[in-house]
Amino acid sequence: MSSSIQLIVGLANPGAEYADTRHNAGAWLVENLAQLAKTSLHFEAKYHGLHALTQVYEHRCHLLIPTTYMNLSGQAVKTCMNYYKMTPDSILIVHDDIDLPVGSIKLKWDGGDGGHNGLKDIISHLHTKQFYRLRIGVGHPRHSTKADVVDYVLEKPSKSDRQEIDSAITSAQDILPLLFQGEIQKAMQVLHSEKE
Repeated sequence: MSSSIQLIVGLANPGAEYADTRHNAGAWLVENLAQLAKTSLHFEAKYHGLHALTQVYEHRCHLLIPTTYMNLSGQAVKTCMNYYKMTPDSILIVHDDIDLPVGSIKLKWDGGDGGHNGLKDIISHLHTKQFYRLRIGVGHPRHSTKADVVDYVLEKPSKSDRQEIDSAITSAQDILPLLFQGEIQKAMQVLHSEKE
C-alpha cells in the first residue's frame, strides 16, 4: 500500500441533468474539496475529465471528475495516472454505494466492483483492484431489479437524504489529513466509528 494519496477521483455522469443525482455523490466530494482549496476544476481533454492540481489540507494532490459516462470512468483514471506516473495504490476513488445506508461512509482498500459500473471499468483499465475507495451510502431502492437500481441512482435524493449524504461527505473530508499522512488504519477507525 502507498504511503499517501496523490489522486482523488469523484465518479459521476456528465451533464446538468445528472449533477444532483445519487450516482454523482463521488463528484460532490471532489467539488467540495476544490471549493475548500479555493481552486477551480478545468476540463482537460487529455484526461477526459475535470482536473485540478491543488493543496488540500496542505497536501499537494490531483482532483479529477471524469466527464466520460460512468461506465467509461477507467479511461480518465488511467490516462491521468499514467501522465503523472502514479501507481494505483496512490489513488482514492470516491463513489456512491447502494449497499450502504444513506449517509454512511466506508473507506476500503482493494476488493471487487460491487456491481458499480464505474469501478468495474476502472478495474478493467488499471488491471488491478488494489486502490482505495471511499464508498458513500445512498441507500437501496425498494425493489432490486436492474431497472429499479438504474432508475434509483439516476434520481435526485430527497432533501433529507441529501443532507445525510452531505454530512457523510464532510466526515470523509475530515479524515483526509490522516490519509495524506499514510495513516490509513487510523482514518478507517475514525470514519467507521462515527457511523456505528
